[in-house]
Amino acid sequence: MNTKRLCKLIPAAILLATMATPGLADTPPAIEATSGHSLEAAIAVADQALFTVNNTWMLVAIFLVFIMNLGFAAVETGLTRAKNTVNILFKNVTIVPIGILTYALMGFNLMYPGDSWLIGHILGFKGFGLSMDPNGFTSAYNPSYTYWADFLFQSMFAATAATIVSGAVAERIKLSSFILFSIVYVMLIYPFVGSWGWGGGWLADLGFHDFAGSTFVHSVGGWGALAGVLLLGPRRGKYLNGKSKPIMGHSMPLATIGVFMLWLGWFGFNGGSVLSADPGAVSYVFATTTLGAAAGIMSSMLVSWSIQKKPDLSMVLNGCLAGLVGITAGADAVSISGALIIGAVAGAIVVLAVFGFDRLKLDDPVGALSVHLVCGVWGTLAVGLFGKYAWENGVPVAASYSIGAQLAGILAAGVFCFATAYALFAALRAVMGIRVSEHEELCGLDIGEHGMEAYNGFQIFSNQ
Repeated sequence: MNTKRLCKLIPAAILLATMATPGLADTPPAIEATSGHSLEAAIAVADQALFTVNNTWMLVAIFLVFIMNLGFAAVETGLTRAKNTVNILFKNVTIVPIGILTYALMGFNLMYPGDSWLIGHILGFKGFGLSMDPNGFTSAYNPSYTYWADFLFQSMFAATAATIVSGAVAERIKLSSFILFSIVYVMLIYPFVGSWGWGGGWLADLGFHDFAGSTFVHSVGGWGALAGVLLLGPRRGKYLNGKSKPIMGHSMPLATIGVFMLWLGWFGFNGGSVLSADPGAVSYVFATTTLGAAAGIMSSMLVSWSIQKKPDLSMVLNGCLAGLVGITAGADAVSISGALIIGAVAGAIVVLAVFGFDRLKLDDPVGALSVHLVCGVWGTLAVGLFGKYAWENGVPVAASYSIGAQLAGILAAGVFCFATAYALFAALRAVMGIRVSEHEELCGLDIGEHGMEAYNGFQIFSNQ
């Protein structure tokens, strides 16, 4: 650590540690310029203060990512019909404990296997459950915050991956089948793929860079969603006589609120992925994240307006999310101009992807495939095109990223996730079915699956 910087940090560090550490206020260490022992004590206090600040920021990031679940619930509910509202909300509520509990059971250890990697860094696992060893107080792979903050932060990401699938298969999937799929996918598939990169596996050795999860979260969820959409088929009445019939969502205000909640949560999603409270890196990631979202909104507006001849709010909302997904892989690595280009391209291609999937008769009520899969792939590839920085001690330094390594990660995750998700959905379809009956779909899943209504006096068989 630079001596001048240390001298400036020590007084503030002592104050922070005094307030944050129990008992420290009663016996503050004396600081004497002539005493080497006292300097060591001051450095120890400074380290404790820095640890406290880092851990506090990670807890804040956890809160922000957690609130994204409310954003997903609002977006999915708003963009689907009123008769399926309870079902959408029920799925989004259950996804959170599924993500947390399965991650606690084995997902965390599977994703971060530590020194137990076997067979060429492809398979590794260090056991079930969470550590209760006091020596596990700090994270095994990042000593900047506690083991428990580490687990909670990563578990929020696990829940997010399953939520992506929920929106794409909305309005026709059986609740029981969706829950079983989510349990297996989040407990096994998501952490296994994530271990290839974030857990120090073969993609990490290859130089693959996915800062906060354009591939490891968004594309993983997107490939699972694609498998579900293919096996479920479209909603009844969506495609008639070879033409697509719009099925409008019931609450654009709710969808808009959800997008802003997600944008807010993304500051924790990306900012927390710095894995410390480093002011330079966190501030820079906040800036690239915000600019990516803003560029996505504007480009989606221009593209959709030119194609549809009228401004479409749903396209603009998805443009915002597309920009956020696109910038997530390289929020720490790209320049400001690169962030703007990545967000703008994501906003444009999400509009084209929505029309493209519709033309292929792949019915995705909320645009999850376009936002999370297509823009997740784009954002990951964009690191190889625009990545130029790495952060060392809070300072950006020149770095290069391989397009080949990025493509390898995209393809490996895509093949593995799609194949396993397709097999899992196919098995569920054969054993218990994955689609509700025609009568339930017409009446709405709220009545058919839950026996209740989200809105009092709702009319059965209504299209809204």
